[in-house]
Amino acid sequence: MTVPGGHRQQQRGRPRALITEPVRPKVPLRRLLRVASVACGIQFGWALQLSLLTPYVQELGIPHAWSSIIWLCGPLSGLLVQPLVGHLSDRSTNRFGRRRPFIVAGATSIIIAVLIIGFSADIGGLLGDGADLRPRAVGTFVVGFWLLDVANNMTQGPCRALLADLTEKDPRRTRVANAYFSLFMAVGNVLGFATGAYSGWFRIFWFTITSSCSVNCANLKSAFLIDIIFIAITTYISITAAQELPLSSSSRSSHISEEMVEITHAEEAFLWELFGTFRYLSWSIWIILFVTALTWIGWFPFLLFDTDWMGREIYGGKPNEGQNYTNGVRMGAFGLMLNSVILGITSVLMEKLCKKWGAGFVWGLSNILMSLCFLSMLILSGVVKNMDFLGHDLPPSGVVIAALIVFAVLGIPLAITYSVPYALISTRIESLGLGQGLSMGVLNLAIVIPQVIVSLGSGPWDQLFGGGNSPSLAVATVAAFASGLVAILAIRRSSADKSRVHS
Repeated sequence: MTVPGGHRQQQRGRPRALITEPVRPKVPLRRLLRVASVACGIQFGWALQLSLLTPYVQELGIPHAWSSIIWLCGPLSGLLVQPLVGHLSDRSTNRFGRRRPFIVAGATSIIIAVLIIGFSADIGGLLGDGADLRPRAVGTFVVGFWLLDVANNMTQGPCRALLADLTEKDPRRTRVANAYFSLFMAVGNVLGFATGAYSGWFRIFWFTITSSCSVNCANLKSAFLIDIIFIAITTYISITAAQELPLSSSSRSSHISEEMVEITHAEEAFLWELFGTFRYLSWSIWIILFVTALTWIGWFPFLLFDTDWMGREIYGGKPNEGQNYTNGVRMGAFGLMLNSVILGITSVLMEKLCKKWGAGFVWGLSNILMSLCFLSMLILSGVVKNMDFLGHDLPPSGVVIAALIVFAVLGIPLAITYSVPYALISTRIESLGLGQGLSMGVLNLAIVIPQVIVSLGSGPWDQLFGGGNSPSLAVATVAAFASGLVAILAIRRSSADKSRVHS
């Protein structure tokens, strides 16, 4: 028997199909390449953030045990901002398109944030900080740092969703577009880490040295001024290449009654649609989300403390105590630049690898490689502890070379992480009727929740075992290995991928 109102209740429970855009021909791959170029500018700043800001915040006076807490805003803003922006952009009728206004707003916010970070010591000095205690500089830095995380999340989601919009339902083109995105992330990483590794920017940007900002601070400030130029150029190239078509008023009119309710209850609709979506996810999507979560439990300790690990555990230095720590941080940034070169090469080869072996197998194999690299870092830390150079001379060249090789090899699994999960989700979630913006938000939940856990626990966890970064790296090793096994055993090829291999 049909229950009165049952159909309406089902409509309210399940995710509704979104308004479709006018049919258009396939976007040329060269235009997808230009659209993806915005990742270069975004990642340039992200590379500076990863390589320089954890050491810098310790130089401002925040202890190592609590430095990870500063990174908490990234996953928290990702938990709320990226799904919300995806939700709003899916329904935007702006005449400039659905995604581009959010990309421009995010890029503008990134510029404001890096200016605040770069000039935090100067602002603290103007507000009354002394030479030893700089609480106002720390407060200004945290505001800028958190704004930068919000801006990054505001920008990356629409960028990914825009590529998914332009490739529509073609799995191969979706993988290629994500590989382009990953390639430009690699280019941005190379340029960003190279900028962070160079110690002479203060001579070029001579005005950055002030009474409150020493040489290290001036180098960081100069690097972020360069970042502003990159983000402006790449954002312009991307948004002018996209040529989005806004949602038409005719398409919108057939859904006017639903849209009026949605506008009245926008926040409830967003939360219901985001969290209510989980009930309708297929088993294969849950596996992808689970592997993604384990993968980021592995990655985040490394991304938090990579250059700090090089400065503390390879070079044997401490912040504000001699040059060993600073030299180690610079060498770590150089290692991350090598990492990005390998990441770029892997991005170019990724489509062929996934077509031959399947995306799930390639992802799993790369995560096991990541686990072995983290294990190598633990071994190197143990070897260095038994040497007597700590705090005095530079470490043996063989140890430094081994650490740089580990950093470089980690570019292979990082390229897979930046591309394959997004492609897998976007090609499997179409049947739910979700927009690509919200689907990226769903995947983002599997990224940010592990990051919250790591941000809250890694510093105290390391301190519990006597300081250093080895305890967090041990957890990362186990998580990465487990995620690799699950990906290999549980993620199967889609029918589209199989047909392409055998055709």
